[in-house]
Amino acid sequence: MIGLILDMDGVIYRGNRPIEGAREVIQFLREKGIPFVFLTNNSTRTPRMYREKLLSMGMDVPEECIVTSGLATRLYMEKHFEPGRIFVIGDRGLMEEMKALGWGLVSTEDAREGRWRDARYVVVGLDPGLTYGKLKYGTLAVRNGAEFIGTNPDTTYPGEEGIYPGAGAIIAALKASTGEEPLIIGKPNEPAYEIVRERLGDVEEIWMVGDRLDTDIAFAKRFGMKAVMVLTGVNDLRDVEKSPVKPDLVLPSIRELKEYLLVEESR
Repeated sequence: MIGLILDMDGVIYRGNRPIEGAREVIQFLREKGIPFVFLTNNSTRTPRMYREKLLSMGMDVPEECIVTSGLATRLYMEKHFEPGRIFVIGDRGLMEEMKALGWGLVSTEDAREGRWRDARYVVVGLDPGLTYGKLKYGTLAVRNGAEFIGTNPDTTYPGEEGIYPGAGAIIAALKASTGEEPLIIGKPNEPAYEIVRERLGDVEEIWMVGDRLDTDIAFAKRFGMKAVMVLTGVNDLRDVEKSPVKPDLVLPSIRELKEYLLVEESR
């Protein structure tokens, strides 16, 4: 049996606009009982919040089928690190995941009063409310010995107006100001793979469907999955030609995926 890992931004939707054909593909997967997991490197929402977003676009997906880089970061920290207070650079979704650890947060207000010294971890994701102050206190905490953790390496992500700066751009600023390399949790790295592999269950083959060569397609190649790239997100055919990482299949959009799944089903 085939199992699917589906990226979200640039594959299922752009901003708040669904990609044409996405609803039909998700409905097809559910009707046929094909296991699938959404895996997004975006940490701005929790799985529950993403479920609500998908519902607003007419796609009914169980919460347990949605994995974010924020959730993956929480689960990894829970398993591999000792409790300690966390300074978060990120949006609401990441904040909620870090609060769920129960280790305590160092807020920006705390940091202004000098309590950035209390941070044992600095966790960085996409932050639309990014300020110089957050970068400053994150830098001070990492230089003071705090563990530097990034939710994902995506320097950009696709929005309704075009390509926006991503979490990787913020992480790059902290790397420049601290000289430290962060632990990166999301695609194309192993912590994210461990979670989605477990959630897919007993499947014989996995297809990774994404729009980015450096994360989605690299992720597929690293872990022996079939790499399916759609052209509705960040990378295009010119990027594929120049890239050393090549997808196994390139589709105009997710809409065309159904045809290939039907062929596999008939074998």
